[in-house]
Amino acid sequence: MSIAYLPTAEYFYYLMKADTIYIEQFETYPKQTYRNRCIIYSEKGEMPLIIPVTKPDGNHTKIKDVLILNREKWYLNHWRAIEAAYLASPYFLYYRDELELFYTGQHENLFRFNLKLLNTLFKLTGINPNIKLTRNFVKKPRELYDLRYAITPKKTATLNHFPEYIQVFSDRHGFIPNLSIIDALFNLGPDTMDYLERVAT
Repeated sequence: MSIAYLPTAEYFYYLMKADTIYIEQFETYPKQTYRNRCIIYSEKGEMPLIIPVTKPDGNHTKIKDVLILNREKWYLNHWRAIEAAYLASPYFLYYRDELELFYTGQHENLFRFNLKLLNTLFKLTGINPNIKLTRNFVKKPRELYDLRYAITPKKTATLNHFPEYIQVFSDRHGFIPNLSIIDALFNLGPDTMDYLERVAT
């Protein structure tokens, strides 16, 4: 799998189901993916949050070497958007302190930032996947289910069934499936893992 920023319910479903997850760190950084973006549910509907990045080695930059452009203070905008979207959710106040710590502008490396954030999300959701990092880039890995380029904003989800739950703005826009895992976490709290168990292919 690729590294991802506040990844989708689909991403977490696969994390739960696999015996071992290999996260790719040697791929050349691709644009417009969940590696530096997520989608939350705002009062206007789907809202993408994008971390601005720079590639030290240009188009040959490996994902593990991509840097975050903190001078743009993206972290302030992201946290304000998350707070505005989920302050009225049942579990926002319960989880906010541990997540707000990531929005200080102190993280410089995108891969390490996302990995650290993922580990916090594992703790909050109760999911405990066996995560390993790749040691080199393999274009077509054998005996592995390759999802590095399958879970992306540009494609339809690989899963077909996302059970509905009450979202903060459901009365305005209806149920929006497969958003960032924080949508489920803030709305379902300790039932998030049970929800992911009911997601289906």
